[in-house]
Amino acid sequence: MPDDAPKKPSRIQLKNRKKILDAALEVFSSHGFRGATLDQIAEAAGLSKPNLLYYFDGKEDIHRTLLNGLLDVWLAPLKEMDPSGDPLEELMGYIHRKLEMSWEMPRESRLFAGEVIQGAPRMEADLQSGLKPLFDAKCDVIRGWADAGLLAPVNPAHLLMSIWAVTQHYADFEAQVGVLTGPAPRAEARAHVDKMFRSLLSP
Repeated sequence: MPDDAPKKPSRIQLKNRKKILDAALEVFSSHGFRGATLDQIAEAAGLSKPNLLYYFDGKEDIHRTLLNGLLDVWLAPLKEMDPSGDPLEELMGYIHRKLEMSWEMPRESRLFAGEVIQGAPRMEADLQSGLKPLFDAKCDVIRGWADAGLLAPVNPAHLLMSIWAVTQHYADFEAQVGVLTGPAPRAEARAHVDKMFRSLLSP
């Protein structure tokens, strides 16, 4: 192996990077990018600020690392929508996965939402190169299903955005949902969302 080949990070280094990213996810999802500080992240990670800066160049580097990892996770359910499957069940499966992700990954949802609300300054290129081609391809699939009479007539782009708005509400407005419906509205929410979209999409 060449002497100048990059060394693999040690177990301690990998553990500390994970601690920093986990802490940063909590801080960014609670305070947003502008409100978060390196001191807050270091304290949440149980590390000193100089130690944190050994692993990352700064707040923006940490934030971008989180977002890059999140985009792949966030797009996975859309990628899994099978053009050869039953159209209604493929869409309902996607909706259910997005709903579950909102409940299981609320911090990640708020991190993504916060970045987009600010105009996506750190991930606009990723949206253009990662999300846009996938979005266009899945819109074509949905449009083909509707044109074939397998779904009710629907605007694919607005359908997908409506799915995101409804499902991610349970993460991005988690505190408000808790006040309005109590701590465990999942079964009722799942049933309502299922009925609403099945009624909209059934041919």
